[in-house]
Amino acid sequence: MDFSKLFSLEGRVAVITGGSRGIGRMLAEGFLAAGCAKVYITARKAAVVEETARELGDRVIALPGDISTLAGIEALAEDLARLEPKIDILVNNAGVAWGADFEDFPEGGWDKVMNLNVKTPFFLTQKLHGLLKAAASAGQPAKVINIASIDGMRVNPWETYSYQASKAAVIHLTRRMAARLIKDNIVVTCIAPGAYPSEMNKVAARKPEESARGIPSGRIGGVEDIAGGAIYLASRAGDYVVGTTIPIDGGIVNAWIPSDFVDPSGH
Repeated sequence: MDFSKLFSLEGRVAVITGGSRGIGRMLAEGFLAAGCAKVYITARKAAVVEETARELGDRVIALPGDISTLAGIEALAEDLARLEPKIDILVNNAGVAWGADFEDFPEGGWDKVMNLNVKTPFFLTQKLHGLLKAAASAGQPAKVINIASIDGMRVNPWETYSYQASKAAVIHLTRRMAARLIKDNIVVTCIAPGAYPSEMNKVAARKPEESARGIPSGRIGGVEDIAGGAIYLASRAGDYVVGTTIPIDGGIVNAWIPSDFVDPSGH
Protein backbone atom coordinates (compact mmCIF):
# COMPACT_ATOMS: atom_id res chain seq x y z
CA MET A 1 0.00 0.00 0.00
CA ASP A 2 1.33 3.41 -1.00
CA PHE A 3 0.22 5.52 1.96
CA SER A 4 1.25 8.71 0.19
CA LYS A 5 -1.78 8.17 -2.08
CA LEU A 6 -4.24 7.16 0.63
CA PHE A 7 -6.26 10.39 0.30
CA SER A 8 -5.61 10.95 -3.39
CA LEU A 9 -8.43 11.43 -5.90
CA GLU A 10 -6.03 11.56 -8.81
CA GLY A 11 -7.72 11.01 -12.17
CA ARG A 12 -11.24 10.61 -10.80
CA VAL A 13 -14.41 12.20 -12.13
CA ALA A 14 -16.79 13.74 -9.60
CA VAL A 15 -20.28 15.21 -9.76
CA ILE A 16 -21.44 17.64 -7.07
CA THR A 17 -25.03 18.88 -6.95
CA GLY A 18 -25.55 22.32 -5.51
CA GLY A 19 -21.91 22.88 -6.37
CA SER A 20 -21.97 26.56 -7.22
CA ARG A 21 -21.66 27.98 -3.71
CA GLY A 22 -21.58 27.19 0.00
CA ILE A 23 -20.66 23.66 0.97
CA GLY A 24 -20.90 22.42 -2.61
CA ARG A 25 -18.26 24.86 -3.77
CA MET A 26 -16.06 23.97 -0.79
CA LEU A 27 -16.24 20.31 -1.80
CA ALA A 28 -15.37 21.14 -5.39
CA GLU A 29 -12.29 23.06 -4.23
CA GLY A 30 -11.22 20.15 -2.06
CA PHE A 31 -11.69 17.53 -4.76
CA LEU A 32 -9.63 19.60 -7.19
CA ALA A 33 -6.84 19.93 -4.64
CA ALA A 34 -6.94 16.15 -4.06
CA GLY A 35 -6.38 15.49 -7.77
CA CYS A 36 -9.77 15.00 -9.43
CA ALA A 37 -9.43 15.11 -13.20
CA LYS A 38 -12.88 16.65 -13.62
CA VAL A 39 -15.52 18.01 -11.27
CA TYR A 40 -19.00 18.57 -12.68
CA ILE A 41 -21.08 21.04 -10.70
CA THR A 42 -24.78 21.60 -11.12
CA ALA A 43 -27.19 24.17 -9.73
CA ARG A 44 -30.43 25.81 -10.77
CA LYS A 45 -29.08 29.31 -11.49
CA ALA A 46 -27.10 29.01 -14.71
CA ALA A 47 -25.17 32.27 -14.37
CA VAL A 48 -24.00 31.40 -10.85
CA VAL A 49 -22.86 27.86 -11.62
CA GLU A 50 -21.08 28.97 -14.78
CA GLU A 51 -19.29 31.76 -12.93
CA THR A 52 -18.16 29.32 -10.24
CA ALA A 53 -16.80 26.96 -12.89
CA ARG A 54 -14.82 29.82 -14.43
CA GLU A 55 -13.43 30.82 -11.06
CA LEU A 56 -12.36 27.28 -10.14
CA GLY A 57 -10.63 26.52 -13.43
CA ASP A 58 -10.83 24.34 -16.51
CA ARG A 59 -11.20 21.06 -14.61
CA VAL A 60 -14.63 22.24 -13.40
CA ILE A 61 -17.57 21.87 -15.79
CA ALA A 62 -20.89 23.63 -15.22
CA LEU A 63 -24.10 21.72 -15.92
CA PRO A 64 -26.94 24.07 -14.90
CA GLY A 65 -30.37 22.59 -14.30
CA ASP A 66 -33.26 22.09 -11.91
CA ILE A 67 -32.93 18.67 -10.32
CA SER A 68 -35.90 19.08 -8.01
CA THR A 69 -38.00 17.27 -10.64
CA LEU A 70 -37.58 13.85 -12.20
CA ALA A 71 -37.40 15.46 -15.64
CA GLY A 72 -34.50 17.63 -14.48
CA ILE A 73 -32.75 14.65 -12.92
CA GLU A 74 -33.09 12.65 -16.13
CA ALA A 75 -31.79 15.58 -18.19
CA LEU A 76 -28.69 15.85 -16.00
CA ALA A 77 -28.10 12.10 -16.19
CA GLU A 78 -28.38 12.21 -19.99
CA ASP A 79 -25.92 15.11 -20.20
CA LEU A 80 -23.41 13.27 -18.03
CA ALA A 81 -23.80 10.07 -20.04
CA ARG A 82 -22.96 12.00 -23.21
CA LEU A 83 -19.87 13.51 -21.60
CA GLU A 84 -18.45 10.65 -19.53
CA PRO A 85 -18.23 6.85 -19.79
CA LYS A 86 -18.08 6.58 -16.00
CA ILE A 87 -18.41 8.58 -12.77
CA ASP A 88 -16.23 7.83 -9.77
CA ILE A 89 -17.84 10.12 -7.18
CA LEU A 90 -21.35 11.52 -6.79
CA VAL A 91 -22.05 14.05 -4.04
CA ASN A 92 -25.75 14.65 -3.40
CA ASN A 93 -25.42 18.09 -1.84
CA ALA A 94 -28.27 20.19 -3.29
CA GLY A 95 -30.83 21.09 -0.65
CA VAL A 96 -33.39 23.60 0.52
CA ALA A 97 -34.89 24.64 3.86
CA TRP A 98 -38.26 26.05 4.94
CA GLY A 99 -39.25 27.64 8.21
CA ALA A 100 -42.69 28.67 9.47
CA ASP A 101 -44.73 28.62 12.67
CA PHE A 102 -46.34 25.27 13.42
CA GLU A 103 -49.83 26.68 12.96
CA ASP A 104 -49.00 28.13 9.56
CA PHE A 105 -46.56 25.62 8.08
CA PRO A 106 -47.78 24.99 4.51
CA GLU A 107 -47.95 21.85 2.42
CA GLY A 108 -45.68 23.52 -0.11
CA GLY A 109 -43.02 23.75 2.57
CA TRP A 110 -43.10 19.96 2.81
CA ASP A 111 -43.29 19.17 -0.90
CA LYS A 112 -40.43 21.46 -1.98
CA VAL A 113 -38.11 20.32 0.80
CA MET A 114 -38.82 16.60 0.63
CA ASN A 115 -38.60 16.56 -3.18
CA LEU A 116 -35.13 18.13 -3.37
CA ASN A 117 -33.64 16.88 -0.10
CA VAL A 118 -34.83 13.26 -0.17
CA LYS A 119 -36.25 12.24 -3.56
CA THR A 120 -33.53 13.88 -5.62
CA PRO A 121 -30.57 12.06 -3.99
CA PHE A 122 -32.36 8.76 -4.51
CA PHE A 123 -33.44 9.27 -8.10
CA LEU A 124 -30.22 10.95 -9.24
CA THR A 125 -28.20 8.06 -7.83
CA GLN A 126 -30.62 5.67 -9.54
CA LYS A 127 -30.25 7.41 -12.91
CA LEU A 128 -26.44 7.51 -12.58
CA HIS A 129 -26.22 3.91 -11.37
CA GLY A 130 -24.85 2.70 -14.69
CA LEU A 131 -22.09 5.31 -14.82
CA LEU A 132 -21.16 4.60 -11.21
CA LYS A 133 -21.03 0.86 -11.86
CA ALA A 134 -18.80 1.48 -14.88
CA ALA A 135 -16.25 3.15 -12.58
CA ALA A 136 -16.56 0.70 -9.70
CA SER A 137 -14.38 -2.26 -8.83
CA ALA A 138 -13.49 -4.17 -5.71
CA GLY A 139 -10.11 -2.48 -5.71
CA GLN A 140 -11.49 1.01 -6.26
CA PRO A 141 -15.18 1.38 -5.39
CA ALA A 142 -17.25 4.22 -6.77
CA LYS A 143 -18.52 6.59 -4.10
CA VAL A 144 -21.84 8.26 -3.33
CA ILE A 145 -21.72 10.85 -0.56
CA ASN A 146 -25.04 12.25 0.65
CA ILE A 147 -25.02 15.57 2.47
CA ALA A 148 -27.47 15.60 5.38
CA SER A 149 -27.24 17.95 8.38
CA ILE A 150 -26.77 17.77 12.10
CA ASP A 151 -30.43 18.86 12.16
CA GLY A 152 -31.21 15.29 11.11
CA MET A 153 -29.39 14.01 14.22
CA ARG A 154 -30.75 16.34 16.88
CA VAL A 155 -33.58 18.85 17.29
CA ASN A 156 -32.69 22.45 16.61
CA PRO A 157 -34.60 25.39 18.16
CA TRP A 158 -36.14 26.59 14.89
CA GLU A 159 -39.46 25.57 13.35
CA THR A 160 -37.98 23.98 10.25
CA TYR A 161 -40.14 20.87 10.43
CA SER A 162 -39.76 19.52 6.92
CA TYR A 163 -36.05 20.33 6.76
CA GLN A 164 -35.21 18.45 9.94
CA ALA A 165 -37.37 15.50 8.91
CA SER A 166 -35.79 15.44 5.44
CA LYS A 167 -32.27 15.34 6.79
CA ALA A 168 -33.12 12.52 9.18
CA ALA A 169 -34.58 10.71 6.17
CA VAL A 170 -31.36 11.21 4.19
CA ILE A 171 -29.36 9.61 6.99
CA HIS A 172 -31.51 6.49 6.97
CA LEU A 173 -31.77 6.48 3.18
CA THR A 174 -27.98 6.38 3.13
CA ARG A 175 -28.02 3.17 5.16
CA ARG A 176 -30.57 1.55 2.86
CA MET A 177 -28.79 2.62 -0.33
CA ALA A 178 -25.47 1.48 1.08
CA ALA A 179 -26.81 -1.99 1.78
CA ARG A 180 -27.88 -2.38 -1.85
CA LEU A 181 -25.14 -0.59 -3.76
CA ILE A 182 -22.20 -2.19 -1.98
CA LYS A 183 -23.12 -5.26 -4.05
CA ASP A 184 -22.05 -3.23 -7.10
CA ASN A 185 -18.84 -1.99 -5.45
CA ILE A 186 -20.45 1.40 -4.85
CA VAL A 187 -19.89 2.76 -1.34
CA VAL A 188 -22.58 5.09 0.00
CA THR A 189 -21.88 7.33 2.99
CA CYS A 190 -23.17 10.58 4.42
CA ILE A 191 -21.84 13.80 5.95
CA ALA A 192 -23.88 15.82 8.45
CA PRO A 193 -22.44 19.35 8.41
CA GLY A 194 -22.82 21.81 11.23
CA ALA A 195 -22.50 25.58 10.79
CA TYR A 196 -20.79 26.65 7.56
CA PRO A 197 -21.10 29.95 5.72
CA SER A 198 -23.71 29.55 2.98
CA GLU A 199 -26.90 30.99 1.55
CA MET A 200 -28.84 28.51 3.67
CA ASN A 201 -26.98 29.43 6.86
CA LYS A 202 -26.90 33.20 6.61
CA VAL A 203 -26.04 33.66 10.27
CA ALA A 204 -22.84 31.64 9.89
CA ALA A 205 -22.02 33.55 6.71
CA ARG A 206 -22.69 37.03 8.04
CA LYS A 207 -22.16 36.69 11.79
CA PRO A 208 -19.64 33.86 12.31
CA GLU A 209 -18.80 34.97 15.84
CA GLU A 210 -22.45 34.76 16.84
CA SER A 211 -22.75 31.25 15.40
CA ALA A 212 -19.53 30.16 17.05
CA ARG A 213 -20.93 30.79 20.54
CA GLY A 214 -22.97 27.60 20.33
CA ILE A 215 -20.16 25.41 18.97
CA PRO A 216 -17.84 23.52 21.33
CA SER A 217 -14.88 24.07 19.01
CA GLY A 218 -15.47 27.81 19.22
CA ARG A 219 -15.73 28.50 15.50
CA ILE A 220 -17.80 27.79 12.42
CA GLY A 221 -16.60 25.28 9.84
CA GLY A 222 -14.36 26.12 6.90
CA VAL A 223 -13.43 24.61 3.57
CA GLU A 224 -10.67 22.43 5.04
CA ASP A 225 -13.10 20.89 7.53
CA ILE A 226 -15.87 19.85 5.17
CA ALA A 227 -13.60 19.10 2.20
CA GLY A 228 -11.28 17.04 4.40
CA GLY A 229 -14.14 14.81 5.46
CA ALA A 230 -15.41 14.38 1.92
CA ILE A 231 -11.93 13.62 0.57
CA TYR A 232 -11.55 10.96 3.27
CA LEU A 233 -14.80 9.28 2.25
CA ALA A 234 -14.18 9.64 -1.49
CA SER A 235 -10.62 8.31 -1.42
CA ARG A 236 -9.06 4.92 -0.68
CA ALA A 237 -8.96 5.97 2.98
CA GLY A 238 -12.76 5.68 3.17
CA ASP A 239 -13.34 2.51 1.16
CA TYR A 240 -14.31 0.50 4.25
CA VAL A 241 -16.75 3.11 5.59
CA VAL A 242 -20.17 1.94 4.39
CA GLY A 243 -23.54 3.48 5.23
CA THR A 244 -22.10 5.71 7.96
CA THR A 245 -23.02 9.32 8.63
CA ILE A 246 -20.17 11.48 9.93
CA PRO A 247 -21.07 14.75 11.68
CA ILE A 248 -18.51 17.45 10.81
CA ASP A 249 -19.78 20.09 13.17
CA GLY A 250 -17.21 21.17 15.73
CA GLY A 251 -18.85 19.04 18.41
CA ILE A 252 -22.46 20.24 18.35
CA VAL A 253 -23.98 16.77 18.19
CA ASN A 254 -21.61 14.87 20.45
CA ALA A 255 -19.95 17.41 22.74
CA TRP A 256 -22.41 20.25 23.32
CA ILE A 257 -23.92 20.86 26.76
CA PRO A 258 -26.46 23.69 27.09
CA SER A 259 -25.31 26.49 29.37
CA ASP A 260 -28.35 25.99 31.60
CA PHE A 261 -27.87 22.23 31.84
CA VAL A 262 -27.99 20.86 35.38
CA ASP A 263 -26.36 17.47 35.88
CA PRO A 264 -28.61 15.48 38.24
CA SER A 265 -25.51 13.79 39.66
CA GLY A 266 -24.31 17.17 40.94
CA HIS A 267 -21.14 17.21 38.81
